[in-house]
Amino acid sequence: MTTLLLVRHGQSTWNAAGLMQGQTAHVPLTELGHEQARGAATELKGLRPGAMVASDLHRAVQTAEHCMAATGRRFTTTPALREQGYGVLEGRPSRELWDLVDWTDVHWSADGGESLAQLHARVATYLDGLRAAPPAEVVALVTHGDTIRAAQAVLAGDGPEAMPAVTPHNGSITRLEL
Repeated sequence: MTTLLLVRHGQSTWNAAGLMQGQTAHVPLTELGHEQARGAATELKGLRPGAMVASDLHRAVQTAEHCMAATGRRFTTTPALREQGYGVLEGRPSRELWDLVDWTDVHWSADGGESLAQLHARVATYLDGLRAAPPAEVVALVTHGDTIRAAQAVLAGDGPEAMPAVTPHNGSITRLEL
């Protein structure tokens, strides 16, 4: 059995500003985000991951750098662990989206974006690869809120319609068994 430690990146500048991030690559952590990442890194050190993989988006890479400093474990990056893509909606105030997004349709996506069903499938494919060839008994994945929710559903055997409603907090660690 492989233990997955899913680390959500620290608060980003767009989290703080209430903007939809999605797969916008360049968004950095705030000072609070760096503090949250250091806190997650300290907790991760005690959990002793044997391997670490991060989303290739800047906020996750910055968080993984803190985790690497604390654990001494180098990391690789992959686009498979990116946040759900919101296409043309990225950079807009999140509050505006409640009237634009059909949150009840797992196949809905914004222009240039990705549906929940597509996110779920992407995460399932990545986890299938980990299951087939785990790099260690304990693997840290530094990633994003929707990606963690998708992983929770996949590993529970649920489809995208059953993804948990609650997004893990910035700088938190969610433990799952693969």
